[in-house]
Amino acid sequence: MQMSEARVRLLRWVIRGVRSVVGGLAAMGLAFTNLPLLAASVVALALAPVPFLGLALAPWTMTLVRMRADLERRRASRIGVLVTRPYHPAPEGAMAGGWKRFRWIVTDPATWRDLAWLLPGAIISFGLGLVTVLVPLYGLAGLTLAPLWIWLGTGWYGYGALWSIDSFSEGLLCVPKGAVILAIGLWIGPWLRRVDALFARLLLAPTTAAGLRLRVTQLTITRADTVDAQAAELRRIERDLHDGVQARLVSLRMVIGLADTLIDHNPAQAHKLLAEARASSGAALVELRHLVRGIHPPVLAERGLAGAVRALALSLPVPITVDVDLPGRLDTPVESAAYFAVAEALTNMVRHSHAHTGSVSARHSEGTLTMMVTDDGAGGADPAAGTGLRGIERRLAAFDGRMALSSPAGGPTVITMELPCALSSPRITPSSATD
Repeated sequence: MQMSEARVRLLRWVIRGVRSVVGGLAAMGLAFTNLPLLAASVVALALAPVPFLGLALAPWTMTLVRMRADLERRRASRIGVLVTRPYHPAPEGAMAGGWKRFRWIVTDPATWRDLAWLLPGAIISFGLGLVTVLVPLYGLAGLTLAPLWIWLGTGWYGYGALWSIDSFSEGLLCVPKGAVILAIGLWIGPWLRRVDALFARLLLAPTTAAGLRLRVTQLTITRADTVDAQAAELRRIERDLHDGVQARLVSLRMVIGLADTLIDHNPAQAHKLLAEARASSGAALVELRHLVRGIHPPVLAERGLAGAVRALALSLPVPITVDVDLPGRLDTPVESAAYFAVAEALTNMVRHSHAHTGSVSARHSEGTLTMMVTDDGAGGADPAAGTGLRGIERRLAAFDGRMALSSPAGGPTVITMELPCALSSPRITPSSATD
């Protein structure tokens, strides 16, 4: 028996709240690592004038700081806040302990922004994480303390510091109060985690100058990737036409020609050949439809991104939850890129993650389409492993989009994709038009 829509939404809300509590615990633990990293960085920079020691110690310490900052960027991306890596590429010959490597790291403005984030980032993360954890725990205590006290047969000592209890009836009132506080804690938890991620983006994202530099580099790479991808796509279409539809049409022409020569002398054999030609033409039509669907699916043109993603999810062997809420339509090229990016992510999930369930969500806000594809698989996805993630990056980059991946070993895998775009009014399709 399927759960109702309300129960499904409630379950998602509870799961998001519980995940925020776990994220708050992790944020509190990671906040303590910021302080020793900051102290080590100060010592390393103070020893920088010391020959040999300073050249080796400072880059090593700053590398640890960058690893911590990268971890925070990945944590932010898991809740939909993308934070791009802002560092300059390493120069050639930047050996460990050498002057080039020291100069590359120390003169990078992103290094100093990382250091500036360590202390306030620790305070903000710990404070918000503490609230994220304590409020639900306080509510959970209200739900469990009264039954526990009844079972133990002890007296009433009060529900925390905010609720004095002097009688049995007053003790029972802490149960509904605890339920309300628990619900409030689960509701505000995801918002607090997002505030933490936005603060991290404030200091860990590229500056305007770094963003322009990364933009130029990205456009150079994107142009080359787009040209290569278009050439590869044209070669694929040519190959599919040559090896599939064209071969069938040539065979169809030969069969019809042979049937034409036999129609007077052997009508039975000619009819058999014509039946074979009819079947061959049907197969050619199916192949042509598959080819067209690979270029631009008809369901995408008719039903938009939301309908196309739902249709795609229904065709997969893994249960996929789709939550796409778009008040309008995207431009056709952007809509196609978004669809194929989601399709590639879901295909990777089915082929490689061994997931039991997955989900797709999409929202449009402030001129940006944000899509998230998650699964409960084995994790360990790597764009460099040839699993199609690089193709997603190239497809999005052609429209100034970007992708962030969080896939620790053991899962879950979260792919966050952003596409800058505008929404138009919903298009009226023949199926939706009224006379």
